[in-house]
Amino acid sequence: QVQLVESGGGLVWPGGSLRLSCTASRSIDSINAMAWYRQAPGREREFVALITSGGSINYADSVKDRFTMSRGNAKIPVYLQMNNLKPEDTAVYYCNARVLSGLTVNNYWGQGTQVTVSS
Repeated sequence: QVQLVESGGGLVWPGGSLRLSCTASRSIDSINAMAWYRQAPGREREFVALITSGGSINYADSVKDRFTMSRGNAKIPVYLQMNNLKPEDTAVYYCNARVLSGLTVNNYWGQGTQVTVSS
């Protein structure tokens, strides 16, 4: 089991920045990958960014060059720096951890943090 808690969301003007943090109950070294997803009202949850235990990072095209995912320390293993925010970035942002157990990938989710971009 992995418990995840997101923080750092809020209300920001278009063009502004926020940094999201995700704390985990287990060391990131025991987690195969961590990711950020988001879900806007009335829309499906969508992929934002992912970092593997080896340090490889992938981004959705919609956030590339604006968002940066990074690894922190054992207590706060991942961050999501969001710059040049747009109204369409408004969503609940979720932290995701993927733990490989044999041939099964177990997914764990946080409760989400609201990001609102509005003037």
